[in-house]
Amino acid sequence: MQHKTILVTGGAGFIGGNFVRRLVEKGSVKVINLDALTYAGNLETLADLDGNDNHRFVLGSIGDKSLVDYLLTRYQPDAIVNFAAESHVDRSIDNPGAFIQTNVVGTYGLLDSAKAYWRQLDSEDRQNFRFLHVSTDEVYGSLGAEGKFTEQTPYQPNSPYSASKAASDHLVRAYHHTYDFPVLTTNCSNNYGPYQFPEKLIPLMILNALSGKSLPIYGAGMNVRDWLYVEDHCRAIETVLENGLIGEVYNIGGNNEKTNLEVVETICAVLDELMPDSNFRPHRNLMQFVQDRPGHDLRYAIDAGKIKRELGWEPQETFETGLRKTVQWYLDNKAWWANVLDGSYRGERLGLQNL
Repeated sequence: MQHKTILVTGGAGFIGGNFVRRLVEKGSVKVINLDALTYAGNLETLADLDGNDNHRFVLGSIGDKSLVDYLLTRYQPDAIVNFAAESHVDRSIDNPGAFIQTNVVGTYGLLDSAKAYWRQLDSEDRQNFRFLHVSTDEVYGSLGAEGKFTEQTPYQPNSPYSASKAASDHLVRAYHHTYDFPVLTTNCSNNYGPYQFPEKLIPLMILNALSGKSLPIYGAGMNVRDWLYVEDHCRAIETVLENGLIGEVYNIGGNNEKTNLEVVETICAVLDELMPDSNFRPHRNLMQFVQDRPGHDLRYAIDAGKIKRELGWEPQETFETGLRKTVQWYLDNKAWWANVLDGSYRGERLGLQNL
């Protein structure tokens, strides 16, 4: 199945922006990109799509029912891909209300509008329509030293962020089982790559190292994550959207389990190699262990066997190849991240028209 018009929510964020760029560059899909441009939304990620007839950016929230209803009626998408979410654990600890509002209430509103739109489609269009909800492995909780998360792993969220995402996953499932609404859900491991907001571990360490700042590592740095290069994730989402079975959940992982300490050490080694004249070399001397955050899950690991067996997807990048590409991208794109660090990227949203 080849979708022709896709409503992407949260398409100015990190993963959503990379996904939008991928679709538009293919040239065969029209993307309606709805994003509220909260702090992590960045139009500069999409700057080279300006004037492209296959990309229509709309400033707005998934919680704005009248706007969502209007976009569905006007553009008649045959798929919705929902990236819109608050997604930073530390921020959820400080301000959980924003996460409940966007991730739970917002997803409910989007689902309800999409269901009403889907019901009025003719039989063929209704059969082809898909709603893909992008979620996280954090809904499963924390693993011990052994085992991996599968699609059957019980939900045990441990932070306000992961609890809000778990709630949204349950709403998506309920809309399928109650209304036969054609949903798909993906749960991914930790993403990294170009255009990631600098509060996240990998870009934070890269940019701190470039300026000689300390590289803060929670606790002893032994927390383990499965790292997934964002382009691999985008390919997986596209694969699930086109070929996934309605109502199914697909776990997406990078097969790259690393401790936080290993991640930071690898970043330092790559920077040492790519920047032999740096005043801060060896960059590992900037590493500093800091007090652990509350409720810090020990280990996440994804079993991505289902999506490989059923849909033929597997990651193309190893952690080493993906990280090298990521470090090089940040070295080559100082204008993008400098505007994020000084806040000037937020000026891009001034004077925007909704429609």
